[in-house]
Amino acid sequence: MNTKIAVSAFLLFLTLSCTRVEQVDTLLYNASFYTLDSLQPQASVIAIKDQRIVAVGQKSLLDRFEANERIDLEGAFAYPGLIDAHCHFYQLGLNESRLSLIGTQSFEEIVDRIKNFDAQYTPSVLYAWGWDQNDWPIAEFPVNTLLNELFPDRPVVLRRIDGHAYLVNDYALSLAGITVDTEVEGGAILKKANRLTGVLIDGPMRLVDESLPEMDRDSQVRALMAAQQIAFENGLTTVNDAGLSRSVIELIDSLQQVGDLKMRVYAMISASKDQLDYYLDRGPIKTPRLNVRSFKVYADGALGSRGAALKAPYSDDHEHYGALVTPLKDMQAIAERLAESDFQMNTHAIGDSANYFVLDLYERVLSNPAKARWKIEHAQVVDPADFDRFSNGIIPSVQPTHATSDMYWAEDRLGAERIKGAYAYQTLLQRSKMLALGTDFPVEQVSPLLTFYAAVARQDLSGFPSEGYFAEQALTREQALKGMTAWAAYSNFEEHEKGMLKPGYYADITVLSQDLMSIDLSEIPKVAVKSVFLAGERVKD
Repeated sequence: MNTKIAVSAFLLFLTLSCTRVEQVDTLLYNASFYTLDSLQPQASVIAIKDQRIVAVGQKSLLDRFEANERIDLEGAFAYPGLIDAHCHFYQLGLNESRLSLIGTQSFEEIVDRIKNFDAQYTPSVLYAWGWDQNDWPIAEFPVNTLLNELFPDRPVVLRRIDGHAYLVNDYALSLAGITVDTEVEGGAILKKANRLTGVLIDGPMRLVDESLPEMDRDSQVRALMAAQQIAFENGLTTVNDAGLSRSVIELIDSLQQVGDLKMRVYAMISASKDQLDYYLDRGPIKTPRLNVRSFKVYADGALGSRGAALKAPYSDDHEHYGALVTPLKDMQAIAERLAESDFQMNTHAIGDSANYFVLDLYERVLSNPAKARWKIEHAQVVDPADFDRFSNGIIPSVQPTHATSDMYWAEDRLGAERIKGAYAYQTLLQRSKMLALGTDFPVEQVSPLLTFYAAVARQDLSGFPSEGYFAEQALTREQALKGMTAWAAYSNFEEHEKGMLKPGYYADITVLSQDLMSIDLSEIPKVAVKSVFLAGERVKD
């Protein structure tokens, strides 16, 4: 009898040992999780401990774990934390304290907005952003005559929507030392009748920037915190900021280290000589929330301001080809230095000529392009003869909402044949095998849901065109989701820590009100961001 009791006790001990409850920080349950992990593509419960996912599965996990916090997601749909692979995070925050000119329908409306803003705030520098002459009845660049009359003794700096042109008054031109005789490589200073119009495209903008007073630290901090709030509200957990100075990168790091700035940032360093020297001497920087291992280089300007470098003249300006912002010899020197380092080269290339030169440069300096993971930011207009050159490991980093924003005027710039190689995301994907997707905010809206919608539907928010803009270039829903998660993470050398929901990965999760993978396309822009978790912490509720 004693032997039977001993055996029974031993078996009970084994049973209890096998079912011992594990302690975790958080259990998320009652949701449809799209994990993008091929071994377990869907789940309803995720367990989180020490900022990382420790288990993914079904309801049985609720019995396996004891949690400090159990969060019922109420039947919502959850995805790996969404990544914006190309944006201007810091600039978004700066713009929050500046006058927006987005949606203005004429230069007269711009002037009215500036006058009202000045009457309320009277800033020492009148800085505004977001104008687009393509939205006006006469789609021509403005002149600064009225700005000179209204503001003769203060600088006025109006940034175009794409960030590749300024309209400034004569006072700002004087501060920058720009005259009718000034010549700057990599851009244009527009004139009429041998008089400055105030429009500066690409390169000369730097002279204005350098002449204006530096922003104080408190203002910079406010900008970063404002940008974070907007990004979280839109469901983002990582942002690739395309062009930052050392001082801003160090500020981001300091705010992250004390826990004030939680957003993960993949920083592209603006490729000035000083910054190249500094970072190449020290090597990449990697913390849980900051990754500094790439340089942003500009090959050309933007299509909307006719700064994109084309192989043949613009269809609506037969004497104009655009221009390379960075001379070829300088791009070559940068590329050669980066090829000998662990840093990535991410080059802005819009026009087919710029894309050709960048692809050619990458091929010449890289012995193993797939290992280097260098990107072409935008890859917006590509000659069909050059598409196959993306097959060797070069990653296109594209912004689908550019297609649906530009479609009203892009063919005017490019013509009926050349437009077929523009915004060609499916063709690029078939060659490169992956795309990194972003928004380019604040050029476009922040929402990654609009990125998904534009990539899949190829329509604007009114549903135009009904058949989709060059619909054959649409991405599937799965491709679009991967472009905002797993592929974007890979392009950042972070594929082993984010982009999927699987054990060992950071608990970065975006929770939505509806299922992106099944709802009607027209409903996608209406989807609400219900919650955002970053490292297991709920940062948006």
